[in-house]
Amino acid sequence: MSILRVPDITAHARRDDSPEESRRELLRRTFEDDAELYDRARPGYPPELYDDLAEVTGVRPGCRVLEIGCGTGQATVPLAGLGCRVTAVEAGQRMSAIARRNLAGAPAAEVVTAEFESWPLPAEPFDVVLAATAFHWIDPTVRVHRAADALRPGGALAVVRSQHVMGGTEEFFVEVQRCYERFDPATPPGIRPPAAGEVDHSDHAEEVAGSGRFSGTVFRRHAWELTYTTAEYLDLLRTYSGHRALPEAARSGLLACVSALIDGRYGGRVTKRCLLELGVSYRR
Repeated sequence: MSILRVPDITAHARRDDSPEESRRELLRRTFEDDAELYDRARPGYPPELYDDLAEVTGVRPGCRVLEIGCGTGQATVPLAGLGCRVTAVEAGQRMSAIARRNLAGAPAAEVVTAEFESWPLPAEPFDVVLAATAFHWIDPTVRVHRAADALRPGGALAVVRSQHVMGGTEEFFVEVQRCYERFDPATPPGIRPPAAGEVDHSDHAEEVAGSGRFSGTVFRRHAWELTYTTAEYLDLLRTYSGHRALPEAARSGLLACVSALIDGRYGGRVTKRCLLELGVSYRR
């Protein structure tokens, strides 16, 4: 684990043009197609992430947390287990329904079905606003300012991002690109996962600083490996928006190709290494 500190700088948030915005909305809606699969296949987050949240944001029993894009509760359930009073906003009706089911034993947590961009903020501000691998789905022209509006002065915006990096079953991720190049013509040829040390997420710090609403951003990183059977890995791929957006024939061909490779060359099991990054910024 390493800590990076990014100074407070001035920058302007990127604005989406209409095609990009439409593409983002199209991909975001794919999660609703099979919310039960998403709940079953998507991993949660390692304990170290919640240790970092407690240390860097001051998350503790009784604190008010607003979670943006909670999915089916992968981060919400552990937060509620820490004793936080959680309000989770999720745009998908099926996703939010499963999140409520998963939080049935947590009376201090509520799930609101709404788009964060237009959801009326409550009068009482929050101590922490958290987006766990969801901030990129929110309109970039408003997300930082809306988060600042939801926070008390000194409150923390915590954004978790995940990046597939070099490691795990490395040769598989080299070989599998042939499947993607065959069935998804948008795949850049020869693409490879970067080394963890090469991942640069300074764009988030620049976006937050450019709002003028926050001080500098603190980053904490953890490398995390997860091992999947063939069936588990295919289920995971079926939850990815880019895979779900492929035409049915291309998606089926891609999954069959991946399955044959794992079973035929890797004994029915592969390990994927991810870099989890927590970026925390404090409202002025």
